[in-house]
Amino acid sequence: MDLRDLTGTEFPLIQGGMANIADGKFAAAVANAGGLGLIASGGFSVDRMKQEIAIAKENTDKPFGVNLMLMHPDIEALSDLVIEEGVKFLTTGAGNPGRFMEKWKKAGIKVFPVVASPTLAILMERDGADAVIAEGSESGGHIGEMATMTLVPQVCDAVNIPVIAAGGIADHRQFLAAHDLGACGVQVGTVLLCSEECPIHENYKKAVIKAKGTDAVVTGRIGGTPVRVLKNRMTREYIRNEKAGASLEELEKFTLGSLRRAVFEGDTKTGSLMAGQTAGQVKEIRPLRAIIEDICTGKKDS
Repeated sequence: MDLRDLTGTEFPLIQGGMANIADGKFAAAVANAGGLGLIASGGFSVDRMKQEIAIAKENTDKPFGVNLMLMHPDIEALSDLVIEEGVKFLTTGAGNPGRFMEKWKKAGIKVFPVVASPTLAILMERDGADAVIAEGSESGGHIGEMATMTLVPQVCDAVNIPVIAAGGIADHRQFLAAHDLGACGVQVGTVLLCSEECPIHENYKKAVIKAKGTDAVVTGRIGGTPVRVLKNRMTREYIRNEKAGASLEELEKFTLGSLRRAVFEGDTKTGSLMAGQTAGQVKEIRPLRAIIEDICTGKKDS
């Protein structure tokens, strides 16, 4: 099985559902570059999601989808919206989409839940998922405990549906490794932050380019809400207070609104610069098409 058989895209690659970043225009740009672009629900209201889906439809005639964050306060309405809007592909995160699966499948939607363990992958297969995205802890944003190298083969052994690898993938070497581990395709995020088309602030892009892989640290590990972000003043204060035993309410003051500050204001000191360990491989800003071709075929910019 090749991911392209499921998505109808030129390349077997999905763009990660990056909250406050992956809007309709960016999803369309990824689709036009040959991947499966996604609009991320994180940070968007239901009305805003409806607008972003319309923008994507206006800007591409190629396949695109939506990422639904299951902890979204309006998840029920968002679930209905993707059906009403005729969305064909869904990825899900931050929870179990089982209660929605029957109506999504009835609407003809292909569903690819993100999983961080073989156990959850088995449950998703039983609930009717078309594939699962096995995302290792190298990735940016909310993470699990298992690394991609161990997670992907164990998920592949546990289920009979296609498995998409995510986490720690930014070039053709890692793409080939994912294939050898049993994946039918890949999902990437960090490397796309430094595309010409990505709507994040230039300061954010420069921070990713400047970063080493070891600069992608994890906050919230002690409290059970691990998030991988680039090291800065906010993360140092967060981790110091976390180790000192601060409550979740006390820690929230460091992160409240921090992603939006990074994305829209370019605040690299107190903003949440979500990025994975592949930040150490990203050295320049390039067009989406060049990045996706490089990952999937090994073809470098001419």
